Amino acid sequence: MSEIRLFVTTTEDNATRILDLMSLAFDEEEYAIATTEVDEKNNLWQASVYMMAEEEDDVASRVGALLAAEFPDLSLEREVVPDVDWIAKSLEGLKPVRAGRFLVHGSHDRDKVRPHDLAIEIDAGQAFGTGHHGTTAGCLEMIASVMRAQPVRNALDLGTGSGVLAIAISKLSHVPVLATDIDPVAIRVAEENGIVNGVPNDIAFRTAPGFHSTAFSEFGPFDLIVANILARPLMKMAPQLVRHLAPGGSVILSGILAEQRWKVIAAYNNAGLKHVRTLWRNGWVTIHLR
Repeated sequence: MSEIRLFVTTTEDNATRILDLMSLAFDEEEYAIATTEVDEKNNLWQASVYMMAEEEDDVASRVGALLAAEFPDLSLEREVVPDVDWIAKSLEGLKPVRAGRFLVHGSHDRDKVRPHDLAIEIDAGQAFGTGHHGTTAGCLEMIASVMRAQPVRNALDLGTGSGVLAIAISKLSHVPVLATDIDPVAIRVAEENGIVNGVPNDIAFRTAPGFHSTAFSEFGPFDLIVANILARPLMKMAPQLVRHLAPGGSVILSGILAEQRWKVIAAYNNAGLKHVRTLWRNGWVTIHLR
C-alpha cells in the first residue's frame, strides 16, 4: 500500500502555524507531520502530513477543514511517496551537531571528534533523535546545564527515540538511566545505539506504553526526568510525570513550539513545579522546571 504526502506551500510563519494546527488536530495519532524549507530566497515552506493511501480521504478532509478556518486561500496538494527509507535518505550528508560539550555525529564523522568532546554516535535509523532537530539539541544543552548545577543519582528519558538523550546523561555522569518508549522498534534501535556508544550497562531500555508500566516504580523516583515529546501529551501527563520525580528533582521538557510554552509551564505549575529556564531554538523551546 502506497504512502501519501498531503501538503501546502506557504511562508515559514504560516507553515509553522499549520504544523501547530495539525499537531493539535491529530494529537497522539501516528501520523508524521513536518515542515520543510523549499526556497529560502522566496521564503517558501511546505507543511506536510504523511499517511497510508487508505487513510487519505479522512486525513484530507480533516486537514482541509483546519485550513479553511485560517488559510482559506491555500490549496492542499498530494504526492505518492516512493518506497524509499526516507529517514536514512534525509540524514545523508548531515554534518555533526555540537550542543554544549556534546558532539552528535554519524559513524562516517568519527574523525570530527575532538579530545574533550562528549561524542555520541547516532546513524540514520528508525527512531527520532539525531541532534539535528532544535528540540534534541536544546535538550542536550539543558541536560548539561542542569547536571552541572545539581546532583543526579538516577534519571528517566521518557520517549527515548534513538536513545541520544539517555546516552548523553550516561556519558556526563555514570548514573542509572531508565529509557522508555511506546515503540518497541525505537527501543531496539536505542539499545543498539547504547552498545555503539559504550553505555549499555548504565541504561535500562524498556517499552512502556504509559505510566502504568512497572518500570517507573521499579527504577524511580528520579532526580532528573527528560521528555522530548509534544506539547499536548506533555500537558496531559504532567500529574503522573511529577509523581515519579524525587524531591528537589528537575524536569526537562521539549517538543514544544514557542507559542505553546506558557500552556506547558502552566500545566506543570499546577502539578507543583516551578519554571527555572527556557532555551529557544528555531521556533522550538526546551523548558527546565523544578
